[in-house]
Amino acid sequence: MAESLQIQNVLQGLLALQEEPLRIIRLSEPISAAPTSQRTSDVSTSALENPSPASLEADLTHYKELFSKLRFSYLEQVTKEKFLRAIVGDPPLIVEHAENLEVESQLVEIKAVLKSQKDHVADMVRELDARGRDLSRRYQTVTLQTTLLGQLPEQIDTLNATLAELRGRNQCADASVTNPSLALPLPATLGLAEERKAKVDEVNTQLKALQQAVPRQTRILEGEERELKGLEREREMAVQRAREAIERKKEGGGADDLEMKGRWLRGVEEGLRGMLEVEG
Repeated sequence: MAESLQIQNVLQGLLALQEEPLRIIRLSEPISAAPTSQRTSDVSTSALENPSPASLEADLTHYKELFSKLRFSYLEQVTKEKFLRAIVGDPPLIVEHAENLEVESQLVEIKAVLKSQKDHVADMVRELDARGRDLSRRYQTVTLQTTLLGQLPEQIDTLNATLAELRGRNQCADASVTNPSLALPLPATLGLAEERKAKVDEVNTQLKALQQAVPRQTRILEGEERELKGLEREREMAVQRAREAIERKKEGGGADDLEMKGRWLRGVEEGLRGMLEVEG
């Protein structure tokens, strides 16, 4: 509740400051404020009522051109008057070449001073332009933040109502069904979330290791399956030979080839041992 009141106070203060719209100071305001003054230039008068960067730029260009024309007319008129006064004067004014050189030297110095002043004014204009643009951006930011701040009380009330509803549901639920994790404060909830995240990361790491081990285990299993198939074939062949030997015994009643071969090999072995006098 205290936060809502604080937001309301800040919002009222910002709205009070914005009751008078921000605008660039109009240099022509003292002239146009007079009831009998009328603008005779061809620039739209709506620019004075609703100034904008484009309209101010157009006004500046217009006044520069107008001032250039007026200066030319003024210099022309003053030069004519001085020339006529010099001719019709008694005695007439005669200017020597040395005086012209002196005046030209003074004119060079005056032009240099004027150029430095123009450069200074140009620097000031650029600085004012940068400051104006920065202030415009800051004003737009403050306006946007004021709009968002005006929406905060309603959003806070909605969130408080939702929170109260969730708390009521949690209290009305059965104690055996209620999840204790849902009633944790924010720090404990964040800690629990970090713990669950760490467990998930650990499981993902183990799963990744198992996935990497699958190809190797698959190759080992394939090799063992091939060996098993070879042993199965050998077992089948041994069983088949044993069955054939049993059938031959039943049919002939005597020893099979393997038994005869074994007896012969045993006799050969005994004969060799006797010849070489080697005891078994």
